[in-house]
Amino acid sequence: MDHDINFCPICAAPVSLRVPPGDTLPRHVCNACGAIHYRNPRLVVGALPVWEDRILLCRRAIEPRLGCWTLPAGFMENRETVAEAALRETAEEVGARVELQALYTMISVPHISQVHLVFRARLLDLDYAAGEETIEIALFDEAAIPWDEIAFRTVAMTLRHFCADRRRGVYGLHVETVPRPE
Repeated sequence: MDHDINFCPICAAPVSLRVPPGDTLPRHVCNACGAIHYRNPRLVVGALPVWEDRILLCRRAIEPRLGCWTLPAGFMENRETVAEAALRETAEEVGARVELQALYTMISVPHISQVHLVFRARLLDLDYAAGEETIEIALFDEAAIPWDEIAFRTVAMTLRHFCADRRRGVYGLHVETVPRPE
């Protein structure tokens, strides 16, 4: 997923991986023009849409984790806010209109250089439809969540927090890190 940069996107000259002056980490630095090319984590942003006591999940039509259940989420685009990204991904993947509530989980996934942000959301109606990246959509109460078929650890973590918080009647921001797989 994280590929080396071999040539400068500005002038096309070869780059070297080295620590530039004033920095502490190796960066891809152009040997000709001196441009420093930073590689930072990617943001995955989504929503946890709820209708009454049920959670809207979608079954993935694409890899990774084809056929598994997830929350509507995806990579944030340049020039959009995290809220705009959550609304866009929800519309693209499940065709649903939601009202975003508070940011609910912020989970670092350092071994793949990602940060996953999920907002709680209220479904505005039951008018939704699968997008191109979705096989099917379903509303699940806690007892029916297909835990063994959840696509990503960050989604399972978010769902577990939500179910526990709903039982307590208090929702807060959950900040965590996914441990590196063994």
